[in-house]
Amino acid sequence: MSDVRAMCVIGLGLIGGSLLRAASAAGHPAWAASASTPDAEAAAADGFDAGTDVTGALRRAADADAMVVLAVPLTAVDDVLRAVAEYAPECLLTDVTSVKGPVRDAVRRRVPRARFVGGHPMAGTARSGWAAGSAALFSGAAWVTCVEEDTDLAAWAEVAALALAVGAHVVPLPADAHDEAVARISHLPHLFAAVLAGVGAQGGPVAAALVAGSFTDGTRVAGSRPELLRAMVEGNRDALLPVLDEALGRLGAARGSLASTGGLAATINAGHEGRRALEELRAATRAGVRVDLTAPDARQGLRALGERGGRLVALDGTVAVGEVAQA
Repeated sequence: MSDVRAMCVIGLGLIGGSLLRAASAAGHPAWAASASTPDAEAAAADGFDAGTDVTGALRRAADADAMVVLAVPLTAVDDVLRAVAEYAPECLLTDVTSVKGPVRDAVRRRVPRARFVGGHPMAGTARSGWAAGSAALFSGAAWVTCVEEDTDLAAWAEVAALALAVGAHVVPLPADAHDEAVARISHLPHLFAAVLAGVGAQGGPVAAALVAGSFTDGTRVAGSRPELLRAMVEGNRDALLPVLDEALGRLGAARGSLASTGGLAATINAGHEGRRALEELRAATRAGVRVDLTAPDARQGLRALGERGGRLVALDGTVAVGEVAQA
């Protein structure tokens, strides 16, 4: 597969490590570097081209015109971008960070010549590090590939092709739409998991003895490394604050109703209906869609598809092949 662009992954945690495994299996020549010596050594011991020399990895990427993938926490993005700006400023650049607006802005500020396409695979576990990774992590997952007004669609197509090659389907969205959505379905749940775990722990040994599915399901992600969770939820502050206000309003209404009438029907029924509505949307019959990436309105077409909950499942030359729920 000599026509496949080589790939340089910076970061070897759960997502970066899984991507190195999956992309290598899909035929991408790939190497990686990580500031974490244990992760780099573990990856090398498993037979992958990995080390701790980030500068060397980026120089190699520049020489090979490779795709550079930032797989580091949001708090480390600026430092890595400084190195990218010095050693690989014109490489095709993407990322797998869970917040897109701040990364987009940092790239524009630090590496203005980069052909950048923001990305976010909606996949993960509560574990972290190289040992937690798997080549199958992205199978069946949604992978957001950002489409802004100035996105280079040839670069976008390469990032989309990578996501498809590792088993994901592609959801094209502008960064701001992504950040608002994940505030609702990822970052607020992570914050609530932390609250639920803290409240539950106050119950002491009796609570521990009675823990069952509702608690373990609701608090699973609270077991993730705190510094990673903080980077994610704090990094999406602007989008998360109004969503948190909405949630607190609903909790306040529930509290008021329970105190005054003893009833929680409105809250519980609304939650039941909300869950059912989301399940129906996910199970809806889908119609085929094709977006010609050479068309003048291709960016608008891609964004419209993503904002309707659509997804892309293949690339046919310069045509993105997708599907969207029927009205």
